[in-house]
Amino acid sequence: MTDSAQPSAQPNQLDPEFFACSNTYLDIANQQARQQGLRRVSGAILYAAARYNVHAYLGFETDVKGTSAEFVEYMTGLYRSMLQDHLVGLAGERGIELTASPSEQPTVAAEAGGSTPMPPV
Repeated sequence: MTDSAQPSAQPNQLDPEFFACSNTYLDIANQQARQQGLRRVSGAILYAAARYNVHAYLGFETDVKGTSAEFVEYMTGLYRSMLQDHLVGLAGERGIELTASPSEQPTVAAEAGGSTPMPPV
């Protein structure tokens, strides 16, 4: 799954424009969170990201029927990896020591008897 409009970068290295784009979304989210709250904005971002990623996938994929399951697996794995990386990084920046690696920690929902930690709205 590649994007032909994406500038070429070194393997395993993202170009600075990627981070500029990401930071723009984070700035907007922080502005909205002051009025809407962190949980609502978190849910809205997840909803928007899912919708946009499917929109992009349908825009470039020629075999949707044959690759949709692979697409979902790829995207959920990618999100899990990004989430774990940011959890470790931001917790470390804030002086929060994690007891185990994020992939080894039980989910908050399992610990709380099934309630979700971040409801979408």
